[in-house]
Amino acid sequence: MKKRIALSWSGGKDCCMALDTLIKKGYEVACLVTTVPKELGRTFGHGERIEMISLQGEALSIPVHFIECSYNTYTDQFVTALQTLKKQYKITGIAYGDLYLDEHRDWGEKVAAAADVKSLYPLWSQKEDALQLLKNFVQSGYEAVVVRVREDVLDETWLGRNLDESFLQDVQKTTICPMGESGEYHTFVYDGPLFSKRFQLVPGEFIQLETTKKLEFTSFHLVD
Repeated sequence: MKKRIALSWSGGKDCCMALDTLIKKGYEVACLVTTVPKELGRTFGHGERIEMISLQGEALSIPVHFIECSYNTYTDQFVTALQTLKKQYKITGIAYGDLYLDEHRDWGEKVAAAADVKSLYPLWSQKEDALQLLKNFVQSGYEAVVVRVREDVLDETWLGRNLDESFLQDVQKTTICPMGESGEYHTFVYDGPLFSKRFQLVPGEFIQLETTKKLEFTSFHLVD
């Protein structure tokens, strides 16, 4: 019998790699978990539209559970949601796409323990492995686009770029983590081996946020 788990989901490359790895290891990912601040109505992780995350779940044939929370109650509401999912989907664990930041892992483990489920980190590695992880993604068959950049390290010319061989070569000329583990850039995965449909995305304007810039899409929908 496969172990049923939930997967923390931002819509980007890391959680997608985690999903692919977990399924290959024999896990059943019962649902994707995405946090949404009540104040914004967009995802906490990348500031992405809820509709785009829902369509990812549809393309992957995995239900998405949105956790409505505030900045002040983020952890408590995440724990409460896991307890609900434990009953609803009979999950035994929660998986995360974190790579090597200890403080992120510490938080995830504490949340899982509070909900009495196991925590899984299928991509956990060392900082020096980040470039190889990016190479693995580029060669995986999944397709992702850069949707957000931290302005102190990357300019807006990176927005809208696909994670391909060209991106792989150019990111090595910068000083950032190749995987953007400290939020240097964020991505949105729009196609790949586990997708039954692919996204058709029409890039639009760049939105200026506090310390980042975000790529908005004028339209997005799934196609066969």
